[in-house]
Amino acid sequence: MLCASLLLVTFWWAHDGGVQDLGTLAGAMMSIGRLSGLVASVLLLAQVVLMTRVPALERAFGQDELARLHRLVGFTSFTLMLVHVLTITDGYAAARLSATPATFWDLTVHYSGMLLGVVGTACLVMVVVTSIKAARRRLRYESWHLLHLYGYLGVGLALPHQLWTGQEFTDSPGKTLFWWTAWGVVAGVVLTWRVGVPVWRNLRHRLVVDGVVTEAPGVWSVHVTGRHLGDLDVRAGQFFTWRFLDGAGWTRGNPYSLSAEPDGRRLRITVADAGDGSRRVAGLRPGTRVLVEGPYGRLSSRARTAPKVAFIGAGVGITPLRSLAGELPYAAGDAFYLERFTSTALFTDEVDALATSRGLAVLRLPGRRRAPDSWLGEGIPADVDDLAALRHWLPDVAERDVYLCGPRPWTDLVRTTLARAGLPDERLHLESFAW
Repeated sequence: MLCASLLLVTFWWAHDGGVQDLGTLAGAMMSIGRLSGLVASVLLLAQVVLMTRVPALERAFGQDELARLHRLVGFTSFTLMLVHVLTITDGYAAARLSATPATFWDLTVHYSGMLLGVVGTACLVMVVVTSIKAARRRLRYESWHLLHLYGYLGVGLALPHQLWTGQEFTDSPGKTLFWWTAWGVVAGVVLTWRVGVPVWRNLRHRLVVDGVVTEAPGVWSVHVTGRHLGDLDVRAGQFFTWRFLDGAGWTRGNPYSLSAEPDGRRLRITVADAGDGSRRVAGLRPGTRVLVEGPYGRLSSRARTAPKVAFIGAGVGITPLRSLAGELPYAAGDAFYLERFTSTALFTDEVDALATSRGLAVLRLPGRRRAPDSWLGEGIPADVDDLAALRHWLPDVAERDVYLCGPRPWTDLVRTTLARAGLPDERLHLESFAW
């Protein structure tokens, strides 16, 4: 659908003389401005859909792939939007650089919708700047997430001027129908999946905190109850965006995976102290109202393809794998659970109980990583490389489904080792902690 839309708007541009207009400098600026504006418009709408977390897309691509597409489409659409602004303004200024500032002012003040477009562009600039890795490292996740929502406002303000003044949007019934339909579909998707469904689910299930348990220093499990949880379409391994109505800051959502298989009566998440937003869960009181969005993610039973399975996780990344180990069906000896941790393993009693009752094979690797280019712990001898260790523990790893979760640098190393061991891409089910 996206490729077809891009081809269609490019065809309209060429049909309306876009290629012929490249013959003069001023004409080329106008023509490039029109084409970049058309492509940027399509990509901005696609970006909104990617931001909306439509369940079908979540199940098809998973969180990590959607995040990669989100960044790729986002930066491409933003770059093309800037090209559109610069080239179309230069074209109206007859390619005279000295006249460009005055022309930009005239367009902003006197053309319908242009002032809204400038404000929308400013919102998108803020979103893009705060999405650069260097900026993200200086922001709390909660603040970044709240700022990121201004992307909806930016797109909503940046595009209407095209429907009011753009020739490529208004000079034929077919074009007008295409753009209004695209706008209507995207608006419907946003209203349905970012507003309607979350509101309905929260009103129906009325989630509240049941209790908080300390699992390890700086790690807490939050138990949540509610109404009709058996009807909540959630599986082990998936995550919600959580908001706890315990005071200031409740508007900032955080993504946390389920750390226990849902049983229709309660949900459990486990949170590590990674900043102010995560640390506050330690003080949650029973009865505190909870708002959620989701469930999201394809790190669940839906992704399974083989009878044998392996769970490989590090730190708090073990939480969705713990829930999967409890929910997925497997024969004794057909499931392998590997946990890397620095100081304290999580859920040891629960995992050991699964080992006893269901034949789950468990391996725990304590300590820090032994080297920057290794995902193994410092207890593994230096003369044993990562691939040899993996094949020793899992000779048949290529025949298994592998569920992998943990910090991005660590999962990248594990992923490389799994590929060297012959694991097909379709049998690796991965989510990492990155934003």
